[in-house]
Amino acid sequence: MQLAYSSNAYVNISIEETIRRIAALGYAGLELLADVPHAWPAGLLDERKQAIRDCLHEHNLRISNVNGFMMNAVADPRQPYWHPSWIEPDANYRAIRREHTKRALLLAKELGASSIQTEPGGPLDAGQTWNAAAAIFYDELMPCVEVAETAGVLLLIEPEPGLMIETFEQYLEFVGRIDSPWVGLNFDIGHAFCSGQDPQDRIARMAPHTKHYHVEDIAATREHAHLIPGRGAIDFSAVFREIARTGYDGWVTVELYPYIDNPDQAGREAKAFLEKVVRNDP
Repeated sequence: MQLAYSSNAYVNISIEETIRRIAALGYAGLELLADVPHAWPAGLLDERKQAIRDCLHEHNLRISNVNGFMMNAVADPRQPYWHPSWIEPDANYRAIRREHTKRALLLAKELGASSIQTEPGGPLDAGQTWNAAAAIFYDELMPCVEVAETAGVLLLIEPEPGLMIETFEQYLEFVGRIDSPWVGLNFDIGHAFCSGQDPQDRIARMAPHTKHYHVEDIAATREHAHLIPGRGAIDFSAVFREIARTGYDGWVTVELYPYIDNPDQAGREAKAFLEKVVRNDP
């Protein structure tokens, strides 16, 4: 396992400064936010892509994953991360999500990242059934799956509390419709806990699908609010023991976007705690 830190904790500063600071914290990787202000694909010139490559190389940092979930650039007042979703009533508005995802996949290829993650459908509209939403999600996602296959970049779905796919059972039901090795799971430890699924009990079952992990802590209330690992109720010793048993040797990305006022301190504390857990220190 290798630890990375998501750049979505650093939305107040440039991507170059973000890279420098995450490297200074000692992380091996960075999850790149495919959004403003870091790497919104629709407006990212070749010169900016090269600047990101050069900065990563200078600071010996690799990209763990490209975050194609958040879309602050669209500035939808309902929720800047979730909208436009895959299941909007307006097909033209859904297309913004679909085309963004295609661009994020191509950006990942250009920057040498092996995966991107996307939202799990989106919030259900009033009166919309799960099956109806899943049918729309499938139709919108499949053109992106074709891009993923051509680019050789994994397209990962991230279950999220309050959205169409919240649980692993719903994930399995949906991906059962898709016949592609380039679609997988972004296993978010905190989201599983929020949805009433203790993550350590699901890791082995989901291992064949899991291509990347997000990690954050959650309070005992299971309210969806990201906390620094060690400050909440998740049993990280059990979580990392189960991950190790699966033989997973990929990236585990710390995601602490609520800590934009002091992302260095949050990242430093998270890293120290998680490394202690992995070492199995008392």
